Amino acid sequence: MSITARQVAFLTLLKIEKDKAYSNIALDSAVKAYSLDSTDCAFISRLVYGVTERKITLDYVFSEFLKQPVKKLKPEILVILRLGTYQILFMDKIPDSAAVNESVLLAKNNKCDFASGLVNAVLRKVSENGQNILNTLSEDERVSVLYSAPLELVKFLNYHYNEENAEKILKSALTPKEITIRVNTLKTTEDELVEILEAENIIAKKTFYKNALTIETSGAVYELSAYKNGLFYVEDISSQICVSELGLKENDKFIDICSAPGGKSFTAAQYMNNKGEIYSCDIHSHRVELIKSGAERLGLTCIMPTENDATVYNEIFKNADCVLCDVPCSGLGIIGKKPEIKYKSLDEAKELIPIQKQILSTSSQYVKKGGTLVYSTCSINPNENRKVCDWFLKENEEFKSVKVAPDIPRCIDEGDYLTLTPHINNCDGFFIAKFIRK
Repeated sequence: MSITARQVAFLTLLKIEKDKAYSNIALDSAVKAYSLDSTDCAFISRLVYGVTERKITLDYVFSEFLKQPVKKLKPEILVILRLGTYQILFMDKIPDSAAVNESVLLAKNNKCDFASGLVNAVLRKVSENGQNILNTLSEDERVSVLYSAPLELVKFLNYHYNEENAEKILKSALTPKEITIRVNTLKTTEDELVEILEAENIIAKKTFYKNALTIETSGAVYELSAYKNGLFYVEDISSQICVSELGLKENDKFIDICSAPGGKSFTAAQYMNNKGEIYSCDIHSHRVELIKSGAERLGLTCIMPTENDATVYNEIFKNADCVLCDVPCSGLGIIGKKPEIKYKSLDEAKELIPIQKQILSTSSQYVKKGGTLVYSTCSINPNENRKVCDWFLKENEEFKSVKVAPDIPRCIDEGDYLTLTPHINNCDGFFIAKFIRK
């Protein structure tokens, strides 16, 4: 008997639960392991990502009808209950009866016959009462459960962004995301690429930001002819804004200190008209290879993929016109794309701050007088962002800050710095600071 889509989703979610695997990696492995059509792939993807990003909501709802703590459930039963509850609450096209019956079948087919009665009883109660139990919560608890965010994270965002913005940030993380791409302006134009993609049955739309398009596709982007021919690459608008702040021009020397997989370097090469020197760096050789293959596909000859430790001074980078430090961070701005991140403790970000400071300090030594230094993260945690930059300015009086993208709307006022947020700017959560060496 061929494997069902729900069984694949179950096995994938079980791997995520047991092995703490990332959802996108576990899902890619599952799709490659089983012969599935596009409809099944879409259904499995919806279940896996949906359950992962709604985990707190699901556990809260079905736990109301359990006689034991959720933590005491076997992983297999936990995953089955989450799958069933998700289908009942968030998939209108699936009848509740089908969600219940298929969940019971999953229990029986995965050596959990002993719990089939429990699964049946709990999910039937979810079907009858699930939507009503959110009404008894306090405001912070309501936001936590409704948007499946740890209470710690809700309170943190409330403090730094106010309650209204915090809720909108968390809500936007659950909104379906379109794929944003960057036009390779060295090979084509926005209008030409829209037509080329339409010929491949891909709907491409212009955005508020020049040369950034969104596309709708049920298949893999890398299978498109336009992608293979180097006409575009995937890059969020936030990263494109970040590169534009460098003010690059032809024949500049530019250091992209934490570059892989290379999107910002690729955009930089366009601003430089493929003339000059771009050192695209990463500490891992296999990620340097990603930069190399991407640059070759796009026809970018000014990029020099370089294996480098960003915390250690490298003589060859000195006297650079521009340096970009897109440092390792908690990723709190991309929880809509990587939902696992929001379940991590905020304390983990504290461990990264010394590294962020060291990379920024080391990178500043490469900037020539009058040159530009940009610091960025895909986080909206001020401890990784504003506070690191304030520290840097205090320690390095030869640098001054410059206001980043003054015309772009801000969620909060941070002076010269810019924090992009999805509900205000329709892009990833992202932080950008810009410094000039006096």
